[in-house]
Amino acid sequence: MRPDTPAENVDHTAEAARLERSAGLYPEDAEALLLQAAAHRELSGDRPAATALYDRLLSDPAALDNPHLVRALKASNLWEYDHEAEARAIIDGIRAAAPRDAAPWVIVAEALEAHDELEQAQETFTQGARLLLTDGEEPPYATHPLLFGRHRVRRMLGADHDAWDTLADSLSSAPVPLDELHDPGRVWSLGSDNPAELRAEISRLRAELGTYREALSRPFPVAVLHWPKDELTELLDAYPTLSAEYPSHEAHLATIESSLRELATSGTPNLGIVTGTVPSYEAFAASEGTTPADTALLPQYATTLAARGRAVAWPPQGAEPCWCGSGAPYGQCHGPHA
Repeated sequence: MRPDTPAENVDHTAEAARLERSAGLYPEDAEALLLQAAAHRELSGDRPAATALYDRLLSDPAALDNPHLVRALKASNLWEYDHEAEARAIIDGIRAAAPRDAAPWVIVAEALEAHDELEQAQETFTQGARLLLTDGEEPPYATHPLLFGRHRVRRMLGADHDAWDTLADSLSSAPVPLDELHDPGRVWSLGSDNPAELRAEISRLRAELGTYREALSRPFPVAVLHWPKDELTELLDAYPTLSAEYPSHEAHLATIESSLRELATSGTPNLGIVTGTVPSYEAFAASEGTTPADTALLPQYATTLAARGRAVAWPPQGAEPCWCGSGAPYGQCHGPHA
């Protein structure tokens, strides 16, 4: 649920401030924007400021789409700067409330795991799995981290495999089995003087990190900006210098599709498309203190729309309407076989 960009590549304090400004401009999207801002505050090391943002959201829990998620993130953050008692109380409250969403369960269980409360972590993962998994049905993607986390903790506890552990291994997309990824003995191999053992361990760690990052990236897609024809005409009439960026609407649509295919080929997960409007773009430029004619503002605008939950997943299925708005099936419009 959180940005995982290394601190040396991002000014997390500035990014948090930008997201907080956007939340003021777009109160209907404040929950998603402030959650990302809080994550950046945590990554900058300012955990009290992150807690303040969580408290700001929780001041009106009825207005939130997922108050249990906000409470779980707050608990995890509190424990990291020595507010263990308050964090435990929140975790107990979440478990008692039994939310019907996997994310709060995963966050509080991982908080327990991170502080060596392995038995409690296993119980929390299991409680969430019992609530959310239905016998005989394919587990929804959102529940996979519950099964993976439960497998990991049980492996560390030395518990025998059960049916859910087997299911977790079958769902994993990692190139090595979960038993290897979650082997407690791996930590000892990091101290080996044997280069071959170290290389093998690095490969395992990369596989695990790749799976984890894929799960983290899903709520916030990599999004490409799309202008409908009328909006693009209005944009270029108002800001003619952008015509170098958008020579024609047809070229714009072709560039979107080709860019997304290149990203997919490179292995980038969870791609999406956000649709811009001129009034929204002008308001965003004003909030950033710059002119809409600045081409550097376009990707920032796309990122902000995605953070506000406005992205539509790409690619559509072949029979679904094309993302371009033509009304034609994707497979007959901009799809790869069109």
